[in-house]
Amino acid sequence: MSISLNTCILILKEHHLLKSSAVQDTVRTKMEYVSYDSRDIKTDTLFFCKGAGFRPTYLSMAKTNGANCYVAEQPYPEGKGMHALIVRDVSKAMALLSAAFFRFPQDDLYVVAVTGTKGKTTTAYFLKGMLDQINDGKTALISSVNNVVGQKKVDTFKSSLTTPESLDLFRDMRTAVDNGMTHLVMEVSSQAYKKNRVFGLTYDLGFFLNISPDHIGPNEHPNFEDYLHCKLQLLVNARKCIINAQTNNFNEVYAAATTTTAPDSIYLFADENYTNPELKHPIDFRYSSEEIDMARTKFKVLCVSDKAKELPIAGEYQLKMLGDFNESNGTAAVIGAGLAGMAHDDAAKGISTVTVPGRMQTEITASHGVVVVDYAHNEASMMALMGFMRREFNNPKIIVVVGAPGDKGVSRRPGFSNSLNAFADKVFLTTDDPGFEDPKEIAEEIDAGIDHTKVDVTIELDRLKAINDAISMANKGDVVLICGKGEDGFQKIRGVNTPYPSDITVAQQVINELEDQNGHFYS
Repeated sequence: MSISLNTCILILKEHHLLKSSAVQDTVRTKMEYVSYDSRDIKTDTLFFCKGAGFRPTYLSMAKTNGANCYVAEQPYPEGKGMHALIVRDVSKAMALLSAAFFRFPQDDLYVVAVTGTKGKTTTAYFLKGMLDQINDGKTALISSVNNVVGQKKVDTFKSSLTTPESLDLFRDMRTAVDNGMTHLVMEVSSQAYKKNRVFGLTYDLGFFLNISPDHIGPNEHPNFEDYLHCKLQLLVNARKCIINAQTNNFNEVYAAATTTTAPDSIYLFADENYTNPELKHPIDFRYSSEEIDMARTKFKVLCVSDKAKELPIAGEYQLKMLGDFNESNGTAAVIGAGLAGMAHDDAAKGISTVTVPGRMQTEITASHGVVVVDYAHNEASMMALMGFMRREFNNPKIIVVVGAPGDKGVSRRPGFSNSLNAFADKVFLTTDDPGFEDPKEIAEEIDAGIDHTKVDVTIELDRLKAINDAISMANKGDVVLICGKGEDGFQKIRGVNTPYPSDITVAQQVINELEDQNGHFYS
């Protein structure tokens, strides 16, 4: 693959991004590689000077290693002798030029995008599981857990961001197309729009699951309004929209969808008991809970409106995952499958076997209660998880292991306090990707909002010990919730991904030692 300098200039001019250009007569005008990492350079690379941490020395390194053109928001002396494209916004430029370099792979995929404060990953996995039934497993996936760009083992790898940088995203999409994939399901974070990672991308289908305050802080969104605005951009850029009618800020969400999508292509869903006299739009799909136990969740999807009845998806569905909140995620995914051309039987078969790494992974122990490892990492997901456990297990003692990440999501900390006050009996506040912050200070910040007359708190920064102590103290009938990291095999500490066994591994070892068994988590 390659891209010419003239093509780059034309694209940037078309989008009113080009401020100036400097063309070197003696330098080759075709770029054979693209990168924003000075350590990843080949001969004739188009190099993007991006990010708050960019330093001119990175451009010097890229030039030395073979880059022949750079894109930046200002000229740099270090780029002397290279072609220079000076732009108004380098992140937007990178998205547009990367799409062109990788030959617009989105045009060869049915692209589905999912956003929401909680439920993105589960919904994406549910939909992939169903689509795989009709395309022989040719559904690519971009998620906060794993990325899948092909059907071989090597084509599945851990993700580092919920939504990759635009250059990486378009490269992965090109790889998926070259590997014969026909569909793509991707999570889209608010930061993806804040940082223009999906700039210029249009989706065949967009999901809006829910919204509540999250990712608000100095390094993320300055306030909830900015967070919501970024989330809404997914609907603005989708040809068809699926919206949870029970979401907060529904009127704003629906209005965003209608800016680019006709009402006939906007589908609303809600549970069977939901009523809202102020809702001005008919609900197309309802779902009802049929049966929930430790092995499965059964629910029914009802097609209510005329346009909903055009999709042959009404009927019963079974999930392999715990949690009544997953009925909402499942319903959204089923509607998406219907809009992609699926009927009930194939959809029901596909969704019934789906498991999501690090989500609701559960083990019922002989004498230390029910142990659940889940990625719940904000107030909304913690409330949903603990509320379900309180109802399902007849008001058990709830023991929680949780921490908050550093350098981001500062607004989550009081949210953790609120959810723990609502449902927890005992909590171990511990370390969870502290970054450049002091994990003790993070724990103390959460602790300051906890009502100690209701909740017994221990601050134990050693996450392995916190998990061990939580499971060890649990009795039969108790519930232990290990929240936040799921299957993550690292802790982010001072800019380094420090190896960590994963909550699943640690919890399993503790259970096996305590109960002299060889059990395993299931989901």
